[in-house]
Amino acid sequence: MALPLAISGQDVIGQARTGTGKTYAFGVAMLQRVGKPRKNRKKPRGLVVVPTRELALQVTEDLVVAGGKLGSRILTVYGGRAYEPQIEALKQGVDVIVGTPGRLLDLVKQKHLDLTQVSMLVLDEADRMLDLGFLPDIERIMKLIPAERQTMLFSATMPGEIVGLSRRYLSRPTHVRAENADADADDVSKTTQFVYRTHRMDKIEIVGRLLQSEGRGLTMVFCETKRACDMVSEQLKERGFAAAAVHGDLGQGQREQALRAFRNGKIDVLVATDVAARGIDIDDVTHVVNYDCPQDEKAYIHRIGRTGRAGRTGVAVTFVEWEELTRWKVINNALGLDFAEPVETYSTSPNIYAELHIPEGTKGVLPRAQRSRAGLSAEHVEDLGETGRHRSRRERDERTERAERTERRERPARNRQRRRTRGGQETISPETVTEAVVAGDVLAPEAGPVVQEAAEVAAPRRSRRGANRSALSEALADVPAASAKDGGAAQEPLFDAEAEEDVVISRGIANLGDFEDTENFDDSGSDDFEDTEDTQEFGDFDDADDTEYAEDTEAAAYRPAAPEAPVARPEPERIIPPSPFAIIFRSPDLAVDDDDVAPSAASERVQQRRRPSQQRPRRG
Repeated sequence: MALPLAISGQDVIGQARTGTGKTYAFGVAMLQRVGKPRKNRKKPRGLVVVPTRELALQVTEDLVVAGGKLGSRILTVYGGRAYEPQIEALKQGVDVIVGTPGRLLDLVKQKHLDLTQVSMLVLDEADRMLDLGFLPDIERIMKLIPAERQTMLFSATMPGEIVGLSRRYLSRPTHVRAENADADADDVSKTTQFVYRTHRMDKIEIVGRLLQSEGRGLTMVFCETKRACDMVSEQLKERGFAAAAVHGDLGQGQREQALRAFRNGKIDVLVATDVAARGIDIDDVTHVVNYDCPQDEKAYIHRIGRTGRAGRTGVAVTFVEWEELTRWKVINNALGLDFAEPVETYSTSPNIYAELHIPEGTKGVLPRAQRSRAGLSAEHVEDLGETGRHRSRRERDERTERAERTERRERPARNRQRRRTRGGQETISPETVTEAVVAGDVLAPEAGPVVQEAAEVAAPRRSRRGANRSALSEALADVPAASAKDGGAAQEPLFDAEAEEDVVISRGIANLGDFEDTENFDDSGSDDFEDTEDTQEFGDFDDADDTEYAEDTEAAAYRPAAPEAPVARPEPERIIPPSPFAIIFRSPDLAVDDDDVAPSAASERVQQRRRPSQQRPRRG
């Protein structure tokens, strides 16, 4: 009905159910009026505006098939792709452009697209563009097109805003409404509808059993949010089903990859939001599942319209939760359905096995023997040079984890040397001190108590009774002395009988052992001394009191000052209310005895009246 009117050049408003061939109704007429391409004609003469990217691709495919013999140059323009290929195609020349409002306005703003020669404009799925907020963009596009044009508007529903738009921009349009009572009755019988009142935690189990019903082909599952799409898709993959998600957070390449895999049969379950509910024509879709209740009757019509297309049969299953009953009753009354009170159903209810033809004993997990689909990974991802690419939350997490793992693997090992300090003084590791003691090095007293402590820890323990006298002699023998060749004076021996107290005071040798009480140490005329049971490190000497005093003096020099005890602060006075519900606030008294009482406003006015008025002196 609309085709003769469109070819004759009249404005048309087409309203028909989804899947009735609205694309060819305006596509054939547009290609016929545009004619064959010419070399000297590069600006487009036909423009088709669609709400979604997937619908733009599908309309382009249908127009390419319809205009194959004419050789018409058709270009698809939508967001998510790189600008350069589209700009290059516009420079070479096109006849018909199919695009979304946003990218069309971007190209016009960049002066790459000229719409001054467009003679035919088509608005497909106008009600959906209205829902997405594209009405101001559509009005801007119409102002860029010449006033003498043919405008056709096609939609499954016709809200008041679309009627007002048609009255402003269409010239004497003809409203074509394709309805047939007998055909509608047949179509309704071919699409079997089921509505179940289910619980949120049990819906995924029902879907898992529904996907194993007899005669099931490709299935579309519609969710309300993008996060719900990802969740349902991942859970179905874990249960063994070949599923993929399509929503707005995915890149355009990923969305087209999922649709191609669904059309090619590599996956049989497509989980999507309402972005895939309009105009997507895929053969062999036998089941549609409304995982979340639709927002209104229009969304319900477009969702279940993905199945039972072109005379085929289909099954539409809708899940309604308890809090969604009111919304579903509105949809049921608007469409005149018989599901005002959905039956309460669970995954173990016998009615779903009988109504959906699910074999008895079926569980929510697909058996491994039936997992024959290749999956989404078998379909390649086309590099579209995407702009503003977005990915799903799970993929972003995987990419972040993979990047962190690569960074940890490529990070060089740390080779930083740390200095150990104690009390502001640098310490020496026990290994270094052990090497010094084994080599016989004498640690100077200037090294500090930290070094001496490390030396004591590193030095080997020696018994009181069986001390080795050779350790002291070896340590003294390794001390370098000034030779005659160097011209230096003879160095005094480090351990002398006269300076044995100094040796004890300096503590230059760490833990050299205790000397036996029965053996004498003879060196450089040193006196004999005995080791008693009270000897700790070097033995007891004659001047025991002086030695202990010297050791205490030196230790006090190296010992850090003891920290001062913290001053105890007086605790504030605690106010204990008589009742836990009472609120006590004690404000500070800032007034003093010398303060005057502030006068009131009334007293100030009285004083001003009593003051004599001061008149200004008159001039001249």
